[in-house]
This record gives sequence, structure tokens and C-alpha cells, in this order.
Amino acid sequence: MNRSSGLFLHPTSLPSKFGIGDLGSEAFTWVDLLDDMHQSYWQVCPLGPTGYGDSPYQSFCSFAGNTLLISPEKLVEQNLLTKNDIAQYPSLPESEVDYGNVIQTKEKLYQKAYTRFSDNHDFMAFCEQQNYWLHDYALFKVLKDHNNGKPWYEWQANHKLRYPAILDDLHNSERQLIRYQKFLQYLFHVQWLDLKRYANSKGIKIIGDIPYYTAYDSVEAWASSELFEINESGKPYRVAGVPPDYFSETGQLWGNPLFQWGHMKQDGFAWWIKRVKKILEWADIIRLDHFRGFESFWAIPSDSKTAINGQWEKGPGFDFFDAMKRELGTLPLIAEDLGELTEGVDELRKRVGIPGMKILQFAFDGNPSNPYLPYNVLPDSITYTGTHDNDTSVGWLQSLEKKEKLHILRFLDCDERQFGAKFLRLAFSSSSKLCIVPFQDVLGLGSEHRMNIPGKVSGNWKWRFIKKMVVPEKTEYIAELTDVYGRSANMDF
Repeated sequence: MNRSSGLFLHPTSLPSKFGIGDLGSEAFTWVDLLDDMHQSYWQVCPLGPTGYGDSPYQSFCSFAGNTLLISPEKLVEQNLLTKNDIAQYPSLPESEVDYGNVIQTKEKLYQKAYTRFSDNHDFMAFCEQQNYWLHDYALFKVLKDHNNGKPWYEWQANHKLRYPAILDDLHNSERQLIRYQKFLQYLFHVQWLDLKRYANSKGIKIIGDIPYYTAYDSVEAWASSELFEINESGKPYRVAGVPPDYFSETGQLWGNPLFQWGHMKQDGFAWWIKRVKKILEWADIIRLDHFRGFESFWAIPSDSKTAINGQWEKGPGFDFFDAMKRELGTLPLIAEDLGELTEGVDELRKRVGIPGMKILQFAFDGNPSNPYLPYNVLPDSITYTGTHDNDTSVGWLQSLEKKEKLHILRFLDCDERQFGAKFLRLAFSSSSKLCIVPFQDVLGLGSEHRMNIPGKVSGNWKWRFIKKMVVPEKTEYIAELTDVYGRSANMDF
């Protein structure tokens, strides 16, 4: 692989007139900005429909797209909306996503667009090609609306337990509502692939993301419960999380149902293969979130209040990746191998032959052998200043005790005012073949611009940048660092 770099920004954080970043003109402007900064990669969070806490890591479906990203401007170009339709859109906050209002107001536009839509060859082909997940998802969404948005495990028994006669009746009586959900997925599909083609034409590849787990309130847990540790009444035996770590003294209780890995292995991990193939339609490279789980995962009794009282269980290990390679060939993957790791996790990553992540904010514990220090990292790795789960780098520095802060400033040979620029330079100069920087760090923003606080139930995933934050001095500096440290060339995994 050649040395290269990229930026991390979820599409919801883009500017737009509609209260949330979308796949319209500003997304294409963002790609142009990446090109101007000589970047080769754009990393995003999972692109699925968000569920609990608006988190992209708690999606209603592992195969569907987030329809809030559909651009109304693009619907005008398709003659599904008029300029007058979008001119009446209410004024919503520019610097954060007000999810409740965005969902309501965008839904009205989408329904209006649907009244002007007629079946065409592309739509019919999409529905046929994606039917392996699309119909169940559309039915799930219709039932969720019928049940006032409640999670599926709180529905009445005939819906929750998928009584065949009831589902057959719904297929017939709610045909238009089911088609509407497929229509929305079609729009996302068309708009995202249009943006991806544009990025690829500029030499920019997309780094996508697959959450290790699926949400409990998801179509998979509802329609394919045999894949999970879920009993006949729809309740999980055990749930997912991680033990106490850097982010939380009581660990993180995620609540996702655990996979029945033994069952999955019997059919060659067919569901996972479909999942990976789907994300490869949207992305050029896949970041495997919580890579640790493939070696071992933390299993917590479902009635626990914290993640402390769990136990480690063996994951699918190399058998999983061997099955993937047999079916799909050598895959362009990144391992999110953060947290308390064992030798087994590192051995699995090396055996699979994929790079891991090195977070610069984790490097300064005073130990010169710290594996995250730039002079200790191996080329087969990816250096990040931070991730969506970290504070911004400026905010992180400001949160430290005086002694820790002075150690970092001494390492960088700078004062606090110079920290942001020096920290970026350190990341770009690292031995890692790939360097990824969150856009907040490019802009030198503080803690109030943080994307996510792990363990915090609400208020995350809202951040957006506004145009006046983007100044030539900062973007030109990224282009300079990219050139100076030999990261302008595209990299092939």
C-alpha cells in the first residue's frame, strides 16, 4: 500500500437547507473539498437507518440506507418535487441535527414525492435485486408505524411473533405503504451511488463501516431470530457490551442481542456474507467495528444494569474470515482493534492480514514504548488523531491535568495555541501508511463539536459544520501536510 490520507465526516454533519446533511449539492462540494486538500479517502459511519439514540451503530436494518440522507434538491431534479415544495421547508438549526423535526418535515416531502412516482425499470430491478432484505424491512417499517414506533418486541403477539396469516393479510392490505418504504430505499440507493461515483472519479475512495452487532429493535432480530440468542417470545438471553475501559468505569451496556455463531457457521456465515456484499456496494473499504468480537466477545446477562458482570466468549475466529475469502475473495478491510486487547486479537488481525487503528490521543501516558506513539506504529496500521467516540483533539487537550498537558506540549515542542496544527503534523508524519483525521480536528474545534460520548443515552450524533468554519488557511494546511509527508498518492489495499 502507498502512503495516503483521508478525512472522517459522517454525511449527517454536512451543511444543507434541510436540517441534516444529505446527498445533495453540498455533499458533492465536500468531495471537491477533499480533492482540493489532496485527500484519497472519505470515511463515514454506518449508513443505515438510525434507531435508538439516533446512533448509526443502532440501526433498524443492516442492509437499508438512512433515508434522512435523501436530498430534496435531487428530488426536484427528478421532477418528484417542485422548487415551491422545498421553498416551504421550515428553518431548522444549521449547526446541529434536530432529529425529531427533521424526521417529521422530511417525511412530508417524501410522501409528496411518492404521489408523483411511477414504477420504472430501474425501480423494479432494484426491488428484485434487493428482495432478500428489502421486503422484510418494508414490512417491518409499516408494522412499526402501526405500533406507534414501539420496538418490535413490544408489539402485539401476532405481529411480534410473525403469524403467517397476519403477515399475508398485511402484504395485501398495506401494499402501497410497503411499496413506499421500498421507494425510499430506492431513492437512497440512487443518490448515494451517484455521490460515490463522483468521489471515485476524483480518485477518492469511501471507507464505510459495519457495526459488529445489530440492534435489538431491528428487522433482523424480528425476522431472523434464529441468528441471535433470542428466545421464542422475543427476549434475549444475553446482550452485548464491553467491560470497564478508557471510556467508562462500568463498561458499556449496548444491549444488542448476541449472535448464534454456531448456527451461522453451519451455513458458511451466509447472512454475514450478504451483509458485507451489501456494504461493498456503498463503500470501497470496510471498517469492521469492534473487531475484537470476532476473536472473543463480552456476554452480559440480559437483566444486568451495567456491563460489569459479563464474561468473555469465543468468537468465530479465523473460520469467519476464511469463509468470507472463499466466497468474496480478498476483502479491503480495516480492523477497529481498540480497547483492552489480547494477544489473540492481534494474532487474528495479523493472520487475516488487515491493518488496525492507532489513536494518537491514546499515545501520551508517559511510556516511551506506548504502541500508539507515531515512532512505534508499524506501516501496516492507520493513524487517527481521534475517532467519533473521542473528544475533539483540542477539547481533549483542554480536559487534561496540567502535568499531562505539559508533557504533550513538550513532546510537540509548542504552546497551547499551536497544539492543533502540531498534532495534525504529528499524525500525518507517522509511520502508518494511512492517516485519517476527523474534520473537527482539521477545523481546530473544541469539545462542544464532539460527535459522540460513549455511554451517553441521548444528545449524540447531532454535530454539523457550517460553511464559515471552512477557511483556506486550514484546508491549505491539510493539503500541505499531505504533500510534505508523501500521502498524496492513492493507496491500494
